[in-house]
Amino acid sequence: MNPLKRLAGQTAVYGIPSILGRFLGYLLVPMYTRVFLPDAYGTVNVFYSYAAFLIVILTYGMETAFFKFNQDTENKDKVYSTGLTSLIVSSLFFLVLASLFSQTIANWMGYSGNSNYIVWFAWILALDALTAIPFARLRALNKAFNFATVKLINILTNIGLNLFFILLCPYVLKNYPEGVFGHMVGSFYKTDWGIEYIFISNLVSSAVTLLLLVPQFRGFRWQPDRKMLSALLVFAFPLLFAGMAGIVNETFDRIMLRYLLPMSPKLAEAQVGIYGACYKISILMTLFIQAYRFAAEPFFFAQAKEKDAKVVYAKIMDYFIITVSVIFLVTMLYLDDFVIRFIGHRFTSGRNVIPILMLANLFLGVYYNLSIWYKLTSQTMWGAWLAIIGAIITLVLNFWWIPLSSDHLIHGYLGSAWATFICYGSMMVLSYLIGQKYFPVNYNLKKFFGYLGLAVLLYLISSNICIDTKPVRIIVHSMFLLIFLVVAFLVERPRLSKAF
Repeated sequence: MNPLKRLAGQTAVYGIPSILGRFLGYLLVPMYTRVFLPDAYGTVNVFYSYAAFLIVILTYGMETAFFKFNQDTENKDKVYSTGLTSLIVSSLFFLVLASLFSQTIANWMGYSGNSNYIVWFAWILALDALTAIPFARLRALNKAFNFATVKLINILTNIGLNLFFILLCPYVLKNYPEGVFGHMVGSFYKTDWGIEYIFISNLVSSAVTLLLLVPQFRGFRWQPDRKMLSALLVFAFPLLFAGMAGIVNETFDRIMLRYLLPMSPKLAEAQVGIYGACYKISILMTLFIQAYRFAAEPFFFAQAKEKDAKVVYAKIMDYFIITVSVIFLVTMLYLDDFVIRFIGHRFTSGRNVIPILMLANLFLGVYYNLSIWYKLTSQTMWGAWLAIIGAIITLVLNFWWIPLSSDHLIHGYLGSAWATFICYGSMMVLSYLIGQKYFPVNYNLKKFFGYLGLAVLLYLISSNICIDTKPVRIIVHSMFLLIFLVVAFLVERPRLSKAF
């Protein structure tokens, strides 16, 4: 089968159920932004920012190391058992440690009255870490349907419990307090809890996911091979630092906003909530990139054995740029008429960060494409250095811009957005330049700048045209989108039939 067609097919198989599930998950955001005040939603963002950082530490690059050695050795069971044993031991150690010192950790974070949050998240993170290798095994075996099914069940369980605790239970208690269901709900439901039920729902869904992956533990032996473990850790160690630095780039701005804004913690968390809600607008971009990464990583490793691998990588980049440019245009052209309603009126004051964050995430997607060079050449330390450079940019710019007063053009969460943009843009450029030295791929830069430049230009033109009538505005903006699609089709038409 044509490799481009195979990748597109795998992205669809991974992506459609995953995107559907994640999209349903993102539909919880309007509920959160309408039920909870910005400061409460800010607390949710802060805890999940810490969780994103910690899960990278708890998996320490073992997933990618599994892919690498699973391809390079015939004894795949040894690789699987060794990697999984390592994660089991480290996850249990983390769980015990976090539970014993939960109050100390809560005090340090500024949530002294909520040590239960620490225990819940310790369980969530430990359970999620244990699923990393089983999920990687499904991807390595090309069992995309099984992978997507488990992911979808995880998300649907989380969504169902959120709806049950946050909407249904309060409704029953308010309207039928003396009824049978009212008494049942009243026996376990705590009316003084709010965001706590977001965390509880996550914990239950993580436990369900691990149970669903139990069949993947077949072939597992509690006999880790020391030589194999050493090889896995040597390969994965730089990826740990790359992942940690990458999460600093992705999520630490929310944590820094909470502590650096020159205002009370409650008001600062409200700003975090507004910024976090606007960040969710990049849903289409992040969902596509995630689905693409699930399919692309094992595909790239497998394709590396082919003679025309570099040609295929270059073609993939062309189609990737077209796709993410379309996603950017769709989101921004219909932002005011449809998209912004997603987050509710209490959070729309941060809308000016949306185009900046959309382009930043586009750069991140391109970086993921480019980063295959250091994985294929086993020079994963370069991945760590690139991510560390990005993390330094993120930290410096956030420390500089967040505390500035409103008299400055860049301050607060707008500073965080621009820091993210500059960080991912820098990582993308550096990865390309260094990668061309160690693993040169003839990427078509004219198409890259042409498609991306056209998308940004069309957005800027549309945003400067004032049309008061909504139907007319939608038609005009749709014409801008059509212009981009026609141009892309005319440019790519000569090779579309060959590729697909």
